[in-house]
Amino acid sequence: LFSSGDIFQSTTLQIIISGLPADTLPEARATETTGIVPALVKVFSFTEENKKKKKKMKLGKVEFCHFLQILALFLCLSGMNQAELTRSRSKPYFQSGRTRTKRSWVWNQFFVLEEYMGTDPLYVGKLHSDVDKGDGSIKYILSGEGASSIFIIDENTGDIHATKRLDREEQAYYTLRAQALDRLTNKPVEPESEFVIKIQDINDNEPKFLDGPYTAGVPEMSPVGTSVVQVTATDADDPTYGNSARVVYSILQGQPYFSVEPKTGVIKTALPNMDREAKDQYLLVIQAKDMVGQNGGLSGTTSVTVTLTDVNDNPPRFPRRSYQYNVPESLPVASVVARIKAADADVGPNAEMEYKIVDGDGLGVFKISVDKDTQEGIITIQKELDFEAKTSYTLRIEAANMHVDPRFLSLGPFSDMTTVKIIVEDVDEPPVFTSRLYSMVVSEAAKVGTIIGTVAAHDPDASNSPVRYSIDRNTDLERYFNIDANSGVITTAKSLDRETNAVHNITVLAMESQNPAQIGRGYVAITILDINDNAPEFAMEYETTVCENAQPGQVIQKISAIDKDDPPNGHQFYFSLTAEAANNHNFTLQDNKDNTATVLTKRNGFRRQEQSVFYLPIFIVDSGSPSLSSTNTLTIRVCDCDAEGIAQTCNAEAYILPAGLSTGALIAILACVLTLLVLVLLIVTMRRRKKEPLIFDEERDIRENIVRYDDEGGGEEDTEAFDMAALRNLNIMRDTKTRRDVTPEIQFLSRPTFKSIPDNVIFREFIWERLKEADVDPCAPPYDSLQTYAFEGNGSVAESLSSLDSISSNSDQNYDYLSDWGPRFKRLADMYGTGPDCLYS
Repeated sequence: LFSSGDIFQSTTLQIIISGLPADTLPEARATETTGIVPALVKVFSFTEENKKKKKKMKLGKVEFCHFLQILALFLCLSGMNQAELTRSRSKPYFQSGRTRTKRSWVWNQFFVLEEYMGTDPLYVGKLHSDVDKGDGSIKYILSGEGASSIFIIDENTGDIHATKRLDREEQAYYTLRAQALDRLTNKPVEPESEFVIKIQDINDNEPKFLDGPYTAGVPEMSPVGTSVVQVTATDADDPTYGNSARVVYSILQGQPYFSVEPKTGVIKTALPNMDREAKDQYLLVIQAKDMVGQNGGLSGTTSVTVTLTDVNDNPPRFPRRSYQYNVPESLPVASVVARIKAADADVGPNAEMEYKIVDGDGLGVFKISVDKDTQEGIITIQKELDFEAKTSYTLRIEAANMHVDPRFLSLGPFSDMTTVKIIVEDVDEPPVFTSRLYSMVVSEAAKVGTIIGTVAAHDPDASNSPVRYSIDRNTDLERYFNIDANSGVITTAKSLDRETNAVHNITVLAMESQNPAQIGRGYVAITILDINDNAPEFAMEYETTVCENAQPGQVIQKISAIDKDDPPNGHQFYFSLTAEAANNHNFTLQDNKDNTATVLTKRNGFRRQEQSVFYLPIFIVDSGSPSLSSTNTLTIRVCDCDAEGIAQTCNAEAYILPAGLSTGALIAILACVLTLLVLVLLIVTMRRRKKEPLIFDEERDIRENIVRYDDEGGGEEDTEAFDMAALRNLNIMRDTKTRRDVTPEIQFLSRPTFKSIPDNVIFREFIWERLKEADVDPCAPPYDSLQTYAFEGNGSVAESLSSLDSISSNSDQNYDYLSDWGPRFKRLADMYGTGPDCLYS
């Protein structure tokens, strides 16, 4: 009665229902229009009523057959419901001569297993119409998704086959349409109906972790069960069919440290007290298996890298209980003395520390700070060290974590202590002045040798070496001052002039006697006090004129004065004419009592041709004590003025020149005079050139063969160009090396002859004194670097041998005695002697 498509024939239903009692048949036949379910309800209700009427009756053969028929109808109910739905979607088909639609064929969904691997086309199902009598007059046609390409139909039998392997993950179902046609007329005998071919899933896809591999972090020392990360795997199979897409998680690598929940994929810690300092990273392998983890299921894996993040569970600890460092006392303030570090196995903020000095005798001398990059404690100096005052310091230093986790306070205090001992080393220090700056005053009238003041310095070392003083001559180039090398007394060496330099800033050097390389510096400011040693003078050079038509009492000049001195109460000048000019009839002077004076005329009618220039001596006195005065001459020129009194010309040449001599004639005369002067100069120059001897041959250049010295030599007393060591055997000199680079400043005295003192003693004492002066002066170069002594000795037996007077032909001095001095003076005897063998007369 039913095909593979569960087609239910309406005629068959009529046959089944016809076996019911007669009073039920009308109700059963009504199923053709109202449906199976209402009919079944009637049948069941009839059976119950029949049971009530026939109480205690036995079940006969007819009643048993009715029961079986009703049971068969109930079992077919589910297939008929689908047939009803299919009929409702079918298009109505009208046949000629009929008044209602006849639904002659119907089918359910078709199911096809995916991934079919057979060689023959896969049978899907069969379409059949009750109009088809099997004589080949009906033709079946298939259309829709995949028709002809994937699904084909036998047009005679209605069998449907799949020609390709199907994949549910690509397309889960196909919707097709079927139609039965009359082969002769090609007209439909059934309405076109739509049906679905659903692809049935198989387990052909393994689970995949689309977000893997994973990285996660969890704090160290976390309790068991702390969630780390959740992994998720997806399966492309159908989750609504079977267990192909039901995934179970498991851990393949990473035990016993971590675990994973089978259903959710949440990874958790499995061991307590995992220490980052022991191991900070773990690699886990997680597996996802479908079919609920049963055998035969497919699986996929992913990796999870779990990093233990740091917590502050390690306190800082110093590697040593004590440290010792040696520091020179000359180390500057703010210098680094030492670096110490407490070890902390934590990292990042958990390892940040702070250091502090909690005890010791160096609290005010040293301080400690932290290096943010290395977390080291840096000890630096706050005050200058002095070995002579204190030789060592002891510090108690604490290192503590800045961020403490209360959960781990039970592990102990998160701080540590250590001891640092600092040993101060002695350094040979330069002398130290009692004051960094000395202020002194001296009058510019002070005589040479006047004591100005005293400086004092001492050796700060324990040896307390004696100190010698000197002046840095770079700060006293003119050598105005001297200092006693032993006492430090500063005196004047030259006359001082406040107007030249009012303040002298000099540097005094103090050097140790035992180690001259150690030099201390002190600074002295010497202020020069003013005295009235400069007379007043005109403030400027005045150009004074008087008009020829000047009237008596007319002001022609206002003058003022200046004075280089600087009196405390300011200047006060007094002006007057000198005694010889007081009674002149031309001009007079009026003192204005304000450091100025006015020159006035006493008469009128000045004439240039009579006198063009007047000289007026003016006497100026200052208010100093004692007062100084000076006479300054004012030059007054007589000029031709215009009506407003402005000078036009002040020359008197027009009145002096002879009559008839024009300006052009004067210019011609001057030109002739200049020409004559040029000719005279040329003649003189030519004569001088003729007198010069020719010392070079034009054809032979002998410049490289001649050495010329412009030095006449002064005999034994001249040591400017010759080393006296070659003439004198100074075998008892105190120092074999003398300083020749500085010309000593000595006052040359007269040259008396000291015949009782040996010459070598004189030179030795002179050189020794100069050497001492140069050694005291640290700014002077070595004294023995030049062969210059600037000392001629104390005389010579032959006195002067200079030939400067020999050019006189009238000299009557006799030089015959030179021949008696030996062969060394033979040449001089031949040149200047009067003997028969002399070369010159």
